[in-house]
Amino acid sequence: MRILVTGGAGFIGSHFARRLAAQGEEVVVLDRLTYAGNRANLEDVAHEFHQGDIADPRAVAEAAAGCEAIVNFAAESHVDRSILGPAEFIRTDVMGAQVLLEHARHNKLRMVHVSTDEVYGDVPLGAPACTEESPLRPSSPYSASKAGGDLQVVAYVRTFGVDALITRGANTYGSHQYPEKFLPLFITNAFDGQPLPVYGDGRQRREWLHVEDHCAAIELVLRAGASGEIYNVSGQERENMDVVRRILDLTGANPDLVQHVADRPGHDRRYALDSSKLRALGWSPKHSFDGGGLEETVAWYRGHREWWEPLKSGEYRAYYEQQYAARLSP
Repeated sequence: MRILVTGGAGFIGSHFARRLAAQGEEVVVLDRLTYAGNRANLEDVAHEFHQGDIADPRAVAEAAAGCEAIVNFAAESHVDRSILGPAEFIRTDVMGAQVLLEHARHNKLRMVHVSTDEVYGDVPLGAPACTEESPLRPSSPYSASKAGGDLQVVAYVRTFGVDALITRGANTYGSHQYPEKFLPLFITNAFDGQPLPVYGDGRQRREWLHVEDHCAAIELVLRAGASGEIYNVSGQERENMDVVRRILDLTGANPDLVQHVADRPGHDRRYALDSSKLRALGWSPKHSFDGGGLEETVAWYRGHREWWEPLKSGEYRAYYEQQYAARLSP
């Protein structure tokens, strides 16, 4: 099968491209190569590469020529950046999704749209996990833009009969994740003796999903999911401070590096997903967060400084200063 992987030079997308290529599939990657896109993530993956924007119909048509399916990972995906500047999130996450759907519509392609648990919004402690029927209550410009993309998928399925599906995954972790995100930020800062900026009291709760388990779920949905359906991909729920303490243990960093800073505006306290629907298709996670998943991830960053050290300069440094300098001031 010839499959277009959009955002395939990013974190989850590159893992998915590698997975498909290992199975002998013909992989085509379309990526705009923004700050989080990295061709080095694909250096050992057999693929055809196109640099372009999913919001550009011509770029999509060129990359998708001859493809039988599209799997859309392309997104602006960081909540903090969406607070600093929401407009780009709308363009990519909503308008880009619509362009892909329009191409899928006219060329009879199957499309899997990769979304997030954040579209469901805050889940009170003790409340049941969200099912695919739960209402969408996004809190941030990022999660609202992802919800907008999801709704475009739902509309194109209902109105035009497009063969499209949605996956909504938990916080994903593993190798090759850009160091602005929680785990790689804290792991690499711990290695360098830099502050670990914990938002608020650190009691927020997230589900952690290994990138290989996430990719296995998306592949299963691509191959066996029912057209028009949504599938949650859950992880293992942990409190942020528990994760921070485990990072300190695994890196040997000084606990004094932990600094509680001003919380993110509109910060959700908890996400929780019910993945019974996906498990009924035959999916189950193979990696345990506490049973080796986090340890393996820390080991990868320890052994691949040549990958992440260059990223923590230039654009990243300017963002980091804008996001954390005032928060970390004495």
